[in-house]
Amino acid sequence: MGPLQKDRTFVRAVVGKYAEIYKDLLKQPRVYKSKEMNWKGGPAKWGKNVVNPQRTMVTQAIETHIDVLTPSSHGQKHGHMNSAVFYILEGNGYDVHDGVKYPWKAGDICIVENMCVHQHFNSDPKKPARYVIFKAKPTFIFFHLVFQRTVEYPPRTRCPALNTFIRTIERHLRWQISDLRLK
Repeated sequence: MGPLQKDRTFVRAVVGKYAEIYKDLLKQPRVYKSKEMNWKGGPAKWGKNVVNPQRTMVTQAIETHIDVLTPSSHGQKHGHMNSAVFYILEGNGYDVHDGVKYPWKAGDICIVENMCVHQHFNSDPKKPARYVIFKAKPTFIFFHLVFQRTVEYPPRTRCPALNTFIRTIERHLRWQISDLRLK
């Protein structure tokens, strides 16, 4: 069995007078600072939820999150009823959708169709793969199209490539700190 689950907000009640609801909606932020949000997960796959009904009042129909796969790692093998669109920000790798391999690289868009069992892989042994995911999952759940299952979880142990990647990041951070001291 997977990790413990907590209550989630899939759709909020919209109650009140139209003019008040509309005025409140216009007050909502239109820019969300993903750099100010915490990463969760690890050690193979990290993610942060940016836009979803739990976090933002401006939308209930879409969910957006950013994921990072560490070098030579992969995410969970899973399936869900909703489709998803991935924009690859950096790195290269591939997806496996219902047993078919689809290579991708930075700048590509990858689409996972409805009801597809899929998994994301970083094929680079030295660099992470980073992508942003857009999906209408809250809308699907609102209509009780809730089937979603993890078939296989990502690795819980570090691969040798991850250790090299961590050393590279540590060197980079030391350089940034020493650069700040010079100013």
